[in-house]
Amino acid sequence: MKKRIFSLALVAILSSVMMLACASKDEEGAAAPDAEKTEEAVPSVPKANPKPVKVVLNEVAHSIFYAPMYVAIEEGYFAEEGIDLDVVTGFGADKTMTAVLSGEANIGFMGSEASIYTYNEGANDYVVNFAQLTQRAGNFLVAREEMESFKWEDLKGKDVLGGRKGGMPEMVFEYILRQNGIDPSEVNIDQSIDFGATAAAFSGGQGEFTVEFEPGATSLEQEGKGYVVASLGTDSGYVPYTAFSAKKSYIDENPEIIQGFTNALQKGMDYVQSHTPEEIANVIAHQFGETDIQTITTIVTRYYEQDTWKDNLIFEKESFDLLQDILDDAGELSERAPYEELVTTEFAEKAAK
Repeated sequence: MKKRIFSLALVAILSSVMMLACASKDEEGAAAPDAEKTEEAVPSVPKANPKPVKVVLNEVAHSIFYAPMYVAIEEGYFAEEGIDLDVVTGFGADKTMTAVLSGEANIGFMGSEASIYTYNEGANDYVVNFAQLTQRAGNFLVAREEMESFKWEDLKGKDVLGGRKGGMPEMVFEYILRQNGIDPSEVNIDQSIDFGATAAAFSGGQGEFTVEFEPGATSLEQEGKGYVVASLGTDSGYVPYTAFSAKKSYIDENPEIIQGFTNALQKGMDYVQSHTPEEIANVIAHQFGETDIQTITTIVTRYYEQDTWKDNLIFEKESFDLLQDILDDAGELSERAPYEELVTTEFAEKAAK
């Protein structure tokens, strides 16, 4: 009797379990279509933008001469490439190079002669140039009086405020003198004044001539303290005056950052090639709050008309060879450095496409 009762109970339990299982299956089957619909109805969540990468750029000087870079900043081209750019002014290629080598700056913007000096001194993690910005010198010769028929021979025996020994401004100046048959020793060149302080010294009565970047040259004219009588950019020809560079290790470890940086610069180059000096001046005016828009436009026009800016950022071998010729003429080159080691065109070529 007990066995019969146990058997009946067991059958009842199994029946209940089976009924529950079927009910669960039916519920799952009925719920499945709704679940699929629900999943399809939920919109995809867009991925968050990657956090911008902080890049510290040390520029040799803050000058309208470098307009394409400031266009790239003001037009947001660096931000478009995911770069949060922090610009620091070094006030001299030697100081800019020191900042790059020490790691204070990721990228340096200066005359490429500094990279040659560093390489020849035996640096292991030397600096490589990856983008050339300017193709002419950006300084002007300023005299105390107007000289409509100025000739470089007029500088013989005169006192001229020059640039730092071994720096591009001074070497290009001496290169022009030699090209005109003048030995630099025939000119009294004062190289003792700090970079950026020559205009004030000239205004204060030092020298008969001074070699000035903008806005120094135009400011002296506006004050009636001097007159631009020659353009070193025009008379020196096409010279790779300034370029962007970084330590070899940084480029090797961060090729995507270097490419993005170069892409942004190329957009700035494209802008200045396709817009008027007035339009360029209006874009970069925020970078030069102490200078009125008319002065900025005058300076941009000067650089624009002398073909200062390349239409791409490719640092060609012919330009590098000319640079070393200038260094050699100035007695500043212990030995010629290999182009293949100190210049890469990979990023500029991609950006130009």
